[in-house]
Amino acid sequence: MFSGAIAVNLDSKGRMAIPTRYREYLAEGMVCTIGLYHPCLALYSMSEWKYIEQQLSTLSAIIEAERRIKRLLLGYATECPMDNSGRILLPPTLRAYAKLEKYTMLVGQSNKFEIWDESIWHQQISEDIAALSADIENLSDNLKSLTI
Repeated sequence: MFSGAIAVNLDSKGRMAIPTRYREYLAEGMVCTIGLYHPCLALYSMSEWKYIEQQLSTLSAIIEAERRIKRLLLGYATECPMDNSGRILLPPTLRAYAKLEKYTMLVGQSNKFEIWDESIWHQQISEDIAALSADIENLSDNLKSLTI
């Protein structure tokens, strides 16, 4: 699936080129929405997004936290067709949410890409490394059993 951290520039219209090696897989279409826990965007293939939509449809309309997640993810969800040059247009609302300027990072997360402002990405990575180093004693069982 998707891996790697790739520097990608946005043009003045908010278009971003999808790396060539992923274009065929993403030719079916893409959906972009906000990242829930960080100022970034989440870019899904259309088939993966349909799976996410199915999961979201099972959430309650009564439980406030579930309603909020549905509202945010579905409310910001935007189809992003790829043009003949392999570019997608990120709408202004999504670019504003993630504070995207010209220099961005496209970060593979297995089933999706995260799209980050480059400087925020580097800051987040530094924070993540420091937090892991400081809290090495309190890793979850899943992390303790991970062999990499």
